[in-house]
Amino acid sequence: MSNSQLTEGIAPARLDPESYCTNFADHAPPLGTQEARIAADRCYFCYDAPCMEACPTAIDIPLFIRQISTGTPEAAAKTIFDQNIMGGMCARVCPTENLCEGSCVRMDSEGEPVEIGALQRFATDTLMAKQSHPYTRAERSGKSVAVVGAGPAGLACAHRLAMKGHEVTVYDARSKPGGLNEYGIASYKTPGGFAQAEVDWLMQIGGITIVENWQLGRVGDGDLAELLGDYDAVFLGMGLSGVNALRLEGEDKDGIRPATEFIAELRQASDLAELPIGRDVVVIGGGMTAVDAAVQSKLLGALNVTLVYRRSRAEMPASTVEQEHALTHGVNIIENAAPIAIHGNGAVRQVEFAYTKKGPDGLEMTDATFKLSADQVFKAIGQTLGDMPPKVEVAGGKIKVDGAGRTSVERVWAGGDCTHAGEDLTVTAVAQGRDAAEEIHQFLMEG
Repeated sequence: MSNSQLTEGIAPARLDPESYCTNFADHAPPLGTQEARIAADRCYFCYDAPCMEACPTAIDIPLFIRQISTGTPEAAAKTIFDQNIMGGMCARVCPTENLCEGSCVRMDSEGEPVEIGALQRFATDTLMAKQSHPYTRAERSGKSVAVVGAGPAGLACAHRLAMKGHEVTVYDARSKPGGLNEYGIASYKTPGGFAQAEVDWLMQIGGITIVENWQLGRVGDGDLAELLGDYDAVFLGMGLSGVNALRLEGEDKDGIRPATEFIAELRQASDLAELPIGRDVVVIGGGMTAVDAAVQSKLLGALNVTLVYRRSRAEMPASTVEQEHALTHGVNIIENAAPIAIHGNGAVRQVEFAYTKKGPDGLEMTDATFKLSADQVFKAIGQTLGDMPPKVEVAGGKIKVDGAGRTSVERVWAGGDCTHAGEDLTVTAVAQGRDAAEEIHQFLMEG
């Protein structure tokens, strides 16, 4: 091993090969059949199902858990996929503690919910392992739809439209479909190439063509007007391609980069030992992306990793479970602090912060400051929408939509993180793509 955790600067191979395998193994191993039956038996099968109300895709959770308890996990999976075709990924990455499990009535009596996420994974994995697809296409409609973006919203929309007999072409700017499921989620949450396996499984419906390395509006690719000329409808689900800036002098120094870029590189790395990481890493932000970047920095061998958020931990977008996960992996979390200066000659060496407080006009900087050593800084302070066609109305930095994703342009729908209704969650994006597809189908059949 050429380097260690004590090696200064940004360096690869800080750990032994076995440590990389252990660190990036599945952090939540799946339930076995007997474990799943026991977990399912804890469900009260509530008639009013608060867990179902809390699910953005409205999966009939009591029904699928009952199906598991009666020994029919494939039927349970069908119940899940009817509402959420990417239920396998959502079982792995959903903040269930804030959604279905957070609403479970077992929380009131025992403080421990039914393991809904783990049960959902058990059911969906069981069916997908058989390489069978539970849906068939309707008779071909003769209609065609262009979907821009092969992330959760775009793929959910494409699948539902294809299932109804329409021809769908999905255009994506990257070389692989999947969007944030492929490029933006911590590797230990979806090991074993699950994101691509899920796309392959979804594509079994037929009627979907994916065009990769294609970006809306880029010279040589195509624009919205051309898509509207070639297709009967268009769905925009390209997510957020830009990254917010710190707006500090020296932000362009070596060693400073977007956390999303780091996570994408890690997800595509064939050998994690070749991926360089700093000895002293600072992550600025408080969402899931910030936590994923911080934890994976530790797992790659960074000696010191500090996550700094400008507000309190209670106000962090990342869930309490995710915060605790970071702390148990050695990440230091500093709350109520914001960056004010970057120090270093050519490359970052320190980041200076000021403590913050709430004032009458919002968040205020105090005179109390501190510095953190840093040879690598990851920015995770939010993403921005890329350039949009001039006729697509944008509000608050995102595409404005009404109803099930209708935009200001006729025959154009949108969903996922690129819209003002997006919540930076795979499950929400899937729901919006699915619902837009239903409305697009109705429009196509009436036209």
